Formats: sequence, C-alpha cells, structure tokens
Amino acid sequence: MDSKESSSALRTSIFSIASHVVLAIIKALAGFLGMSYALIADAIESAVDALSSILVMIGLNYAQKPADENHPYGHGRAEPLITMIVVGTLAISAGIISYESIQHIMTPHKVPKSWTLIVLLGVIAWKEISFRIVLRKSKLLNSSALEADAWHHRSDAITSVTAFIGVLTAVVMGKGYETADDWAALLASAFILYNAYKIFRPALAEIMDEHIHDELIQDIRMVSVKVEGIVGTEKCFVRKVGMNYHIDLHALVDGSISVKEGHDLAHQLKDQLVSDLPLIGQVLIHIEPVDLSM
Repeated sequence: MDSKESSSALRTSIFSIASHVVLAIIKALAGFLGMSYALIADAIESAVDALSSILVMIGLNYAQKPADENHPYGHGRAEPLITMIVVGTLAISAGIISYESIQHIMTPHKVPKSWTLIVLLGVIAWKEISFRIVLRKSKLLNSSALEADAWHHRSDAITSVTAFIGVLTAVVMGKGYETADDWAALLASAFILYNAYKIFRPALAEIMDEHIHDELIQDIRMVSVKVEGIVGTEKCFVRKVGMNYHIDLHALVDGSISVKEGHDLAHQLKDQLVSDLPLIGQVLIHIEPVDLSM
C-alpha cells in the first residue's frame, strides 16, 4: 500500500472513531434522560465500536511496515489478527447488552420518552451513511480490517432500528408494554453476534490461506499468456497478506530455450503481473518446460 492509500485508510479510521464516540455520547445521554435502555445498549455498542476502530487504526499502521528479516512477507497478517480482536469486542458488547436487557425485562420501569424516537432516527441515518463510506473505502483499499469497521457501523444501525421499533411500541401501546424497549435491545444483541460472524469468517480464511481467490487466479492466468514466450500456466496459489496478494505461479515455456531465456521470461512475467494487477505484492515464478514440437 502506497503513502496515499495509507493516508486514506488512516483518515477513514479516524472518521469511524469520531463517529462512534460522538454517537455514544448522544445515545447515552438520550437513553438516561429518555428512560430508554435500548438507547443505552446502543450507546454501549458505540463505545465498544470506538475502541474497535482504534484497534483497526493501530493494526493498519502496523500492517504497513515493510518486510524485514523476521517477516519476509511483511506485516500484513496483523490486519486479520486485529479483525479477530474486533470480533471479540463485538461478542462482548452483545453479551453485556443481552444480560442488561434481561435484567431490565424482569424489573418494572416507566415507558421511554417519545422524543427519543427522533434521536434514534438521526442515529440510524448517520450510521447507514457511515457504513457505506467506510465499506467503499475498504473495497478500494482491499482492507479486511476496514471492512470489519464498516460492519460495526451497519450493526450499530441495526441495533438503532430495533431500538426504534421497541421504543415506538412502548410509547404507542403504553402501560403493559414498557419492556418492549428492552426486548428490542435483546434482539439487537443477536444481530450484533450475526455481524460478528460475518466479519470473523473472511478474516479466518485469510489467516488460514483458504482457497477463495478464483477470480484473481483467472485474471493471473489471462495476464500471464499476454507475455510473449509464456505458453500457459499450471499451479497458481494465492495468499492474502494485509491489503496485497502474494502469488506462487508455475508458468509453461518452450523446453528448448536456454536457462537464461527462461529466467528472463520469469522476470518479464512478474513485471507484467505487478503492472496489470496492482494488488499483487510478491510473486514467485516457477518455470515449467514443455515440448512444443509435438
């Protein structure tokens, strides 16, 4: 990732942190003053999300460190590891919200204030906008950590939607429906856990070098045969490390050419791949001779 992309990722992380912190304060105040635990639960999630965004920013900075003697493939694997920690914070926040929701359901309390609905509408709109902004950046930068951060915004929007439904039910239905607000918070915790799994699965695949890059492999094969002298490809292995992909490729060449010519072809192929597919990091080419006279 170049300096421009690095700065873009950093700005996106700062945007997420600021968004989470401001909304956590707003939701906490509105929840306490408006007697809505669903809003308080929402504030808890935003506070945890802020911590997660800070972790993402730290992870992004560390992942950009260049390769060294101890890390010949660079430090990109810090990204999915940070993503795992983010998933853990989501699961913890879901557990806290679930526990507190059950406690409130068993404890009689008043109906939330109707004005909290206005606060929730504003929160929902802003969190959905934030989700789209951060997700778009994560796709542009090929960052799993930023994608995880984006889904924090979406999960926050979902919990706010459930909170809105719960508060609206309690306000409209009145006495006897005071706990609708708390049931909404409990439902929100289930959505948070679901989103945690969605974030966890691709991060696990990245750490385990799972074969999930068929489209990229197809592109690599198409680019390879553009190089004059490369007659085809065999094995092609791809691993994602941070925001880049490392490639191991077996290329087929005329078996009658010299070792030097084969060596030169390997370098030409590497340069072509890096030029045409900017997300590629390191490339290891293995030359396979074939008999073209048959």
